[in-house]
Amino acid sequence: MIKDKFRATINKYKLFSKNEKIVVGISGGPDSLALLYLLNNLKKEFRLRLYAAHLDHGLRKNSQPDALFCASLADKLKIPFFTTRVNLKELGQKGSLEEICRKARLIFLSRIAKETNADKIALGHNLDDQAETVLMRILRGSGLYGLSAILPKRVINGAEIIRPLINIRRREIQAYLKKIKIRPRIDETNLKDIFLRNKIRNKLLPMLEKGYNVNIREALSNLAQSSALDYEYLAAQTSRKMSKMNKLINLKKFSCLHPAMQRMILRSYIAGIKGNTRRIDFQHIREIEELISNRPSGAVVDLPQGISAVKKGKFLSFYRR
Repeated sequence: MIKDKFRATINKYKLFSKNEKIVVGISGGPDSLALLYLLNNLKKEFRLRLYAAHLDHGLRKNSQPDALFCASLADKLKIPFFTTRVNLKELGQKGSLEEICRKARLIFLSRIAKETNADKIALGHNLDDQAETVLMRILRGSGLYGLSAILPKRVINGAEIIRPLINIRRREIQAYLKKIKIRPRIDETNLKDIFLRNKIRNKLLPMLEKGYNVNIREALSNLAQSSALDYEYLAAQTSRKMSKMNKLINLKKFSCLHPAMQRMILRSYIAGIKGNTRRIDFQHIREIEELISNRPSGAVVDLPQGISAVKKGKFLSFYRR
């Protein structure tokens, strides 16, 4: 039963407790609608205050009816509703269209969370999304953190994001909506292979499922969970080491550490300046390692988004260009 799995995920990861306020991101699609209805079923028991929030990216001519549809459902459930429309071109952000949309959505949801003084932001990522994300990361040559993929609970931009559907299959969600007689809006762009995720969803995963492992989605989800646990332990150990360090990395002490911890430390220093490690890939870390091992004092490695690493005698430091 989807309700049992939903509750089990909430309990396992301690996603929320009683008397909390939760902003629910809804698109009108199956996942977010199932999330809204399942949380609404728990509203009385947990004394939750829910807020529904819909962002219109303005990418499709027929996107406005999606907002009206979401508003109508929220009104039916007596849940306060927030919506806005953005012009992605006016945002002036760099990166893929998928990444720009993701950032715009998180900014919007974080704003609503602040306005409502909400404790959490709930998103509708499911087990199939998890499998797709793991495959995307593998194809891009990701490390342990990337393989952790979509975490059930994570703080982003100061807001705590929760994903109660992360252990539930997409087909279970569709069956649940059919049972409660809710017909979701369908984004036709999800059916077209214009994004890497769509190609993985529509072609690669079905091929792997049919020809190699009928349970490939569950296997990839399990890989994400195992990677997340391993990364969490390694991150905790690294944090202890870094508590004894300052802005300069002592290369003599650094060289005594396990390579896995060395790379964690390098990424942590970069994130401390940049705010995250997006666009920092394996090759960038290898360049910094080469800088440490073989290049002379004063040598510099330039990283994406205006970050540089410089070797100064027996020390390494990072700075903004």
